[in-house]
Amino acid sequence: MEDNFFERVYDIVRQIPEGKVTSYGAIAKALGSARSARMVGWAMNASHGHDDVPAHRVVNRIGMLSGKHHFDGTNLMQQLLENEGIEVVDNQIVDFEKHFWQPEVKRL
Repeated sequence: MEDNFFERVYDIVRQIPEGKVTSYGAIAKALGSARSARMVGWAMNASHGHDDVPAHRVVNRIGMLSGKHHFDGTNLMQQLLENEGIEVVDNQIVDFEKHFWQPEVKRL
């Protein structure tokens, strides 16, 4: 089940438009597993072998770069977001609501 769940997470993350972010919880809810935000986090931690998964666009529910320590270098996650026009101050996305992308809820 875990691998299938991870692939479903990656399918959603690949849809996040450049210059937008979403949260672990929003992805979990879109997958019909609203209480699985932590498992989405595990999927993101395991995504680094998938170059086509823009993991830097997934943050916590208040816009904090909670996964930044899983990226090479101290500020790579922030740099990737800033390259897309997203301002980050003290590991927090500025105007989080403006940059937030809501994934479509998948009906099973």
